[in-house]
Amino acid sequence: MYYTRKYESKVLELMKFFPAVGIIGPRQVGKTTLARTILKVLSVNTVYLDLERTSDANKLSEPELFLTQYSNSCVVIDEIQRMPELFPLLRSLIDENRVNGRYLILGSASPHLLRQSSESLAGRIAYTELMPFDLQELPVNCAMEKNWFRGGFPGALFAGSDKMTILWLDNFIKTYTERDLLLLGLNNSPVFLYRLWMMLSHFAGRIINYTDIADSLDSSVKTIKKYIDFYEKAYLVLTIPPFFTNISKRLVKARKLLFRDTGILHRLWGLNTTEELYGHPMLGSSWENYCVLQIINSMKETYDISYFRTHDGAEIDLILSKGLKPEFAIEIKYSSAPTVTKSNTMAFNAVHAKNNFVITPGGDHYKIRENITTCNVKTFIDTYL
Repeated sequence: MYYTRKYESKVLELMKFFPAVGIIGPRQVGKTTLARTILKVLSVNTVYLDLERTSDANKLSEPELFLTQYSNSCVVIDEIQRMPELFPLLRSLIDENRVNGRYLILGSASPHLLRQSSESLAGRIAYTELMPFDLQELPVNCAMEKNWFRGGFPGALFAGSDKMTILWLDNFIKTYTERDLLLLGLNNSPVFLYRLWMMLSHFAGRIINYTDIADSLDSSVKTIKKYIDFYEKAYLVLTIPPFFTNISKRLVKARKLLFRDTGILHRLWGLNTTEELYGHPMLGSSWENYCVLQIINSMKETYDISYFRTHDGAEIDLILSKGLKPEFAIEIKYSSAPTVTKSNTMAFNAVHAKNNFVITPGGDHYKIRENITTCNVKTFIDTYL
């Protein structure tokens, strides 16, 4: 069954203004399904090439000869990271016949792919990042708790049972560490890549301690930073910078780590059921990770994203700013009866955001303090973003 993605209208809009549009994101997130759905509504002829199929890859043994035959069609090139040498040719073909919506390019992001495309297709391509299903995309029969526990990859979220979800996620993790990360250009043993992923899971929702990770993996801080940067470009994790302003207090300056999908996070923790999640010592970190992802993926405007923490304990989980002006300061709590701690109050007062929030799993929407509102994550997204 196909579930409508909110990205459909965005891709179609971009195809009206750019000769090439790229859909990038992790494997198995639904890029191919989205592209095939979009092709059904186009009024031009279409050609679909999947570079993981030998027969399609062979068609591009003479790429210029093949592609020039379809100058009046929309050509879809799936898994383009397997043939990045196409980018200079696409630039030349676009410049010869600049027609918007001429190429739809799908790929699992890697530093090499993004560098190649930005150098070759600058001003000719617009990218859409396709992420796992979020709150705004859930069908009516899919509860938020299910999305939180299973994550948003279609194969895991819509599996017939938790047992099938676990099987799907275990295979995803195994394939990424043994094959996909290497194909994207990360050169190390599958054992090391898995151990690093596992180590990172224990920093979800927390400040990254590069030294601890490096010591645990018998590696260097420089290497660990390079690998985390690669995991981020591959859409497996996300790092958030600290918020800086003219505050006299000593601020924590390291980045905070989030997982792009909480289903993968929970499998790396070894969780099999929602009940096990509720009893896990890092339940609060998982909930913060989930909420921050939902907010980031649902932003209709562009905000600078950061967090705030001082060495004496004042903290705010997420700050959305425009320029140097904080619009939203958001503290996330897994509680049905949230309270504002002294450290939260200190942080809200230090940041001086236009709007202060405490986000919870459920509950009412009301002022918990004169300048602080509490509500659940869906209400915040629907009302304020």
